[in-house]
Amino acid sequence: MVDFSLTSAADQLRRDRLRRMKLVALSLLLLAAVIYLATLGLDHGGVWGYVNTGAEAAMVGGLADWFAVTALFRHPMGLPIPHTAIIPRKKDDLAQSLQDFFAENFLTEDVVRERIAEGQIARRVGEWLQQPEHARRVVFEGVRIGRAALDRVRDEDVKAIAEDALLPRLSREQLSGPLGRLLEGIVKDDAHRGLVDLLVNTVGRWVLANPGKFAAMLADQAPKWAPEFVNDRIVDYLYQKLIDWLVAIRNTPDHPSRKALDDLLLRVARDLQHDTAVRKRVEALKERLLTHPEAGETVVALWNSARRSLESAMDDDTSALWARVEASLERLGATLATSEGPQRRVDAALGDAAAFLVRSYGRELSTVISHTIQRWDGQEASKKIELHVGRDLQFIRINGTIVGALAGLIIHAISQLIM
Repeated sequence: MVDFSLTSAADQLRRDRLRRMKLVALSLLLLAAVIYLATLGLDHGGVWGYVNTGAEAAMVGGLADWFAVTALFRHPMGLPIPHTAIIPRKKDDLAQSLQDFFAENFLTEDVVRERIAEGQIARRVGEWLQQPEHARRVVFEGVRIGRAALDRVRDEDVKAIAEDALLPRLSREQLSGPLGRLLEGIVKDDAHRGLVDLLVNTVGRWVLANPGKFAAMLADQAPKWAPEFVNDRIVDYLYQKLIDWLVAIRNTPDHPSRKALDDLLLRVARDLQHDTAVRKRVEALKERLLTHPEAGETVVALWNSARRSLESAMDDDTSALWARVEASLERLGATLATSEGPQRRVDAALGDAAAFLVRSYGRELSTVISHTIQRWDGQEASKKIELHVGRDLQFIRINGTIVGALAGLIIHAISQLIM
């Protein structure tokens, strides 16, 4: 059983407020008793009859409602009267009823979807993300979680996963066909254009920055019998032609060299898919690579290299990683804050996800209520509940006293009229 501690500051405040309301209710009851006793011996034929009868009815109403309120939490005056101390005795039944009520009225797909739609979560998140400080906070928290996750990944775990699961699975799978289809799709979708542009620009920058190294490489291959000035003229000519060729490729989307590269890649893609000899060679190469004794260590080395690069970028809040993620979050926020289409799609996705969770696990979630309440100690649970709702229940006692007095006056008046 769970034993509650009613010593928090909030509980102390509730206890004081409950005590004051109990004192008010008791004071009204005592006032009615004093009035009743004071008017008991007076002439009841006139106004004192009304006062005495009203006070008597007020006592009856106050006592009845005191009994009703007290019977919820304990036996009145400690007497084991049947159907009292309801909460301690019926705690488990109450827990089941609360569970059923919650599951049937709150954990339903319609209610969840309606609340998400009314909440306009996508728009609010978008407005929040638009603020640079908020986007940066998201990145900061993401980096903190990411670093914690990276720190928990050990090299031996990476090696074990690679050797026990990843490499054997890749070894069993035929990769030449999927690789061919992937390469074919990339070329047909022109998705490799950016990589080609990057390669051309990188080579071009290197050639422009290193004319001496380029000349030295060609000079080593020049015939020794040719005059040096002839070789120099040839090198200069080839150097300029290479630069012109690279510039032409960069500036011409349909350059013949680009088309030749596309044709080469498509031929390789088709061979990977349909040429038996090529497929066998690729699979044999794959098998040698994956079954090599150092394959696991290679995966670990690649992982460590990628992790160091990622950690370096994560630790530097001025890095391109931070800037790009922050900018992406701000753009996402602006889109969600101003565009109804993305808002509807995000809210609909959230509604579908919440509805799925409720449909699949709603009943299990609601059992948290019954399981929690069933673990409570009956008496302590009763005290805790009374502390939260007892103050409002004292108004029942107060109203019972007042309504009882009014009822007594009305009954006495009717009796007087009849008599």
